[in-house]
Amino acid sequence: MTAIHEARSSEYMNWAKTRSRARFNLATSGLANLKLQELQVSLEDLEITGEGGYGYPPLIQALADRYRVDAACVVTAAGTSFANHLAMASLINPGDEILLESPAYEPLLALAHYLGAEVKRFQRRFEDGFRISPAEIERNLGPRTRLIVITNFHNPTGVLTDDDTLREVGELANKRNARVLVDEVYLQMLFAEPPRTAFHLGNEFIVTSSLTKAFGLSGLRCGWIFAKPELAKRMWLLNDLFAATPVHAGERLSVVALNQLPDIARRAQTHLDRNREMLNQFLDTRNDLEAIRPPFGSIIFPGVKQGTVEKLCDLLREKYETSVVPGSFFEMPAHIRVGIGGDSETLVEGLSRLGAALDEPGL
Repeated sequence: MTAIHEARSSEYMNWAKTRSRARFNLATSGLANLKLQELQVSLEDLEITGEGGYGYPPLIQALADRYRVDAACVVTAAGTSFANHLAMASLINPGDEILLESPAYEPLLALAHYLGAEVKRFQRRFEDGFRISPAEIERNLGPRTRLIVITNFHNPTGVLTDDDTLREVGELANKRNARVLVDEVYLQMLFAEPPRTAFHLGNEFIVTSSLTKAFGLSGLRCGWIFAKPELAKRMWLLNDLFAATPVHAGERLSVVALNQLPDIARRAQTHLDRNREMLNQFLDTRNDLEAIRPPFGSIIFPGVKQGTVEKLCDLLREKYETSVVPGSFFEMPAHIRVGIGGDSETLVEGLSRLGAALDEPGL
């Protein structure tokens, strides 16, 4: 049985949809959802049906202007997950070799297997702060490598990869006629103006992102890919087999949101900064957790020194009505991923309950 038939689902996404919910949910990695009434929108801004074609021009142009790219390089998609699917399906054929980071976001790994890729790995190690090592990538590159896949910020650790490191990775890819796919959905949480993207670093780079994580706009499913025009056209044509026509009301609402993004971003940044301070105060009290503490973003990936994460997660759900993401979904079963993007009251109480669970005898 070939790899393309072996991965027809994502274990993590199934868990997230069926078992992650809890009264005190620390498993969610994005910002708390923005309510429709918090957008300055009227019925006149919306229509149910558009004219069709390849992309809604006002949305394409809004993304091109914000990220300083040519409109011909923009492909829209339903969130970052589908953007990754469309991008990867356009970049590789069954049997192609790709190089993917470890630990990795499980849906990316499942997608690579589903598309029939031969997957090799490069390590991002705790003792190195989960940073990318170009030398580690070079050791694992082969003559058949067609694609290097990176998340930035790294999912699950939240660690930022700087532009100089990415340029080195791009140079390594260029020497082997390979490309670099960078999932930048968490990079939006730098809240930089103009926003940062690896797409400007070289012709080897293709990036994916969305409004889903940083701004509390998950329900809009406003995702995108930046790729050189010829490749972007290939993605639009391939999308005719996948999604064909997007939800036009969502496209129009996305334009409204992009026009208001500076104000939304300021509120989001203030909220995350406040919650991160609370998280750090909690971590300061815990000798049983060891963590790299990124100064940005909404996720952290501490290691649990005592007991087992499986027992901890069961105890949290059953006794303390709290959820975190087991590290087994990211290939590191002694870790947990904690999200801090929800409301502050939930975070404070959830962390308190996490501490109580860690203090349980016999864990």
